[in-house]
Amino acid sequence: MGRIVAAGTIAALTACSPPVPGLLEADGVERVTVDRALYAAELKVFRASALTLGVALLAEGGEGSGGNVVSSPGGLLIALAMLRAGASGATAVEMDKVLGLPDDHRDEAMNALLESLAAYDGDPGSVDEKNPPRKPVMHAANGLFVDRDVATGKNYLETLARHYGTGVYPVAFRDEAATRPALDVWVDRNTGGRIKHAPTQYDRDNTFSLLNALYFAAAWQSPFDPNNTSDYPFTKSGGEEISVPTMHQELVLAYAEGAGWRAVELPYADGFVMRLVLPGPGVGPETLTAAKLAEIAAALDTAAEVSVLISLPKWDHKSSFDLRKVLESMGLVKTLATTEDFNAIQNRLTITQAAQAANITVAEKGTVAAAVTQIDAAVTGVPPLPDQTIEFDRPFHYQIVHNETGLPLFMGAVLDPR
Repeated sequence: MGRIVAAGTIAALTACSPPVPGLLEADGVERVTVDRALYAAELKVFRASALTLGVALLAEGGEGSGGNVVSSPGGLLIALAMLRAGASGATAVEMDKVLGLPDDHRDEAMNALLESLAAYDGDPGSVDEKNPPRKPVMHAANGLFVDRDVATGKNYLETLARHYGTGVYPVAFRDEAATRPALDVWVDRNTGGRIKHAPTQYDRDNTFSLLNALYFAAAWQSPFDPNNTSDYPFTKSGGEEISVPTMHQELVLAYAEGAGWRAVELPYADGFVMRLVLPGPGVGPETLTAAKLAEIAAALDTAAEVSVLISLPKWDHKSSFDLRKVLESMGLVKTLATTEDFNAIQNRLTITQAAQAANITVAEKGTVAAAVTQIDAAVTGVPPLPDQTIEFDRPFHYQIVHNETGLPLFMGAVLDPR
């Protein structure tokens, strides 16, 4: 990505702040290239953490999809890792424990993960979503909007620049007319227009807004023939049978099964698969724990490929999540309440809002999906009391003194300031 934003001070960036945000640069900070092979253990930990987050998102259910759920545990993991880069004290301990983050080299390992995804990077706006590309587009973007009047930690910004490629945009949150559209433009641009608006409710009191966007578009390795799509029965959880457009095809796929589940991996043209897990009769997907999903993943990692006749419904769903509810249910209580442990980001910073919006379209030619995760925060709390208070509210003496010699260049008295 070449030179990346974020070193130095926010003041150095404000003069360059555009009304429509683009990637800002700061001299002296470059994205670090890391060897992915050195962080294999940490990447496995990230996979387990993402499964845990995914189960929590599905359990919360989201809004806007009539019971269907689409979420982005990967996007949430990346956003939380960026937040963790500025955490300390009990909050850092809690985040590591609850999220199961690596003990060491967390930021370097996330850099390796993002670098691996970058092999498929592309412009979401250039994708013809009715004809998903044979070479997948997997666009990941990280953005940080900070209030230009609030100091943001230099070391924190440098970490995000070196390992996350995070663009930094100094704004005035009080100026909603300028800042709210800037957030929406960033979201729209990085999701190819699939998501138009930042997912949290805009708050003029915020001083910090961290965003991750993921956009995915890919053709199936073996597209389904639309002529083989037909209405087919689908039995809902309560036993009601409905008829839905369903795709049919015989393919050679990785297949595995275990107690209470069967699973296949449906490959895209390159680099990605859709993992499909079918619980046993009378058992819903809500019974699939993170541990069970990890077991299924491990089974599919070594599964033999067999001939499979697959029938798969088409779907086009969207969801939105109040992530404060999700994170609180997981046990991130201190993280959501602290006014002290994010001082490395901004002094007395506390989380105010967190949300995610996600959508997906699955059809005969392939899949298109997008998600935006946003974590907002504000400087809050009562400033510490000064040791002394002095008010010049009566006549006083003054001098202008040369420091090196102590010479009083000017001296006077104020008896009436008018």
